Amino acid sequence: MTKTVEYFLAPQSPYAYLGHDRFVSIIKKTQATVLIKPFDVAKIFSLSGGVPVAQRPPQRQAYRLVELQRWSSYLKKPFVLHPAFFPVSGDPGSKLIIAAQQAYGTEQALELAGALGRAVWAEEKNITDVQTLESIANAMQLDGASLVAAIASEAVLAAFNENTEAAIAAQVFGVPWYRIEGENFWGQDRLDFIERALNP
Repeated sequence: MTKTVEYFLAPQSPYAYLGHDRFVSIIKKTQATVLIKPFDVAKIFSLSGGVPVAQRPPQRQAYRLVELQRWSSYLKKPFVLHPAFFPVSGDPGSKLIIAAQQAYGTEQALELAGALGRAVWAEEKNITDVQTLESIANAMQLDGASLVAAIASEAVLAAFNENTEAAIAAQVFGVPWYRIEGENFWGQDRLDFIERALNP
């Protein structure tokens, strides 16, 4: 029986970027259904005790860089440790993903999520800039202008808020976050468990 994965993400997350392609590959292999749920990660952090990177103790910040370098090297994914536009709000990008899902479907929304993560962590682009967002969407043969315009729509805002409320209800406190039949998995380093859960 096909299983469903709720995929809570924020496009500015380095670990969402590092794990995204592997997650999509697992989904294709297991033929699972994905409910892609970009959400307000800042709100979740404030409710769950998380803090932005710049506010974390120095030793935590230093080790974060070590781990990011390890994973990017292991996965052979291009990665800039100190990109030009980070920290950056992921809200416009999250809403763009929702707009793409509503207009084109989940497959294109997943592809766009990967492109936005790559834009931050490999291409050093500013994903709060609407022209940049439009260009990224256009490069995927999507109607970038329409998707950017939809960011402010009631339908997109409602979905963004619903995703955030769903994250709160699911006790999400980080990204990427995966939920399968009520079971939570935090972090791209749990993808082996995701695959086992989808294909036992």
